[in-house]
Amino acid sequence: METETAIALGREAMRLTLAIGAPALVVCVVVGLVAGILQAATQIQDQAFATVLKIVATFAAVAVFLPWSVARLVEFARNLFERIPETTTVFWS
Repeated sequence: METETAIALGREAMRLTLAIGAPALVVCVVVGLVAGILQAATQIQDQAFATVLKIVATFAAVAVFLPWSVARLVEFARNLFERIPETTTVFWS
């Protein structure tokens, strides 16, 4: 495998990882911010309130975005398997 190909595959894998993780992370941050504002406005200082809200919202986001995430992963894996012949021909020649 040539260096450029390996770098391109690594870059594509990193982008995919960020794209798949971003929705859950964004939802968690937004819910944490809203929960913090609600806690400050109502003077509720219970850490379990924000933690439970973030966990539930993160699981909901993962459930909602799961079909999209799986489709992207399958597309990446298919692309990776299709590239196997062109990456291994260097070793056999």
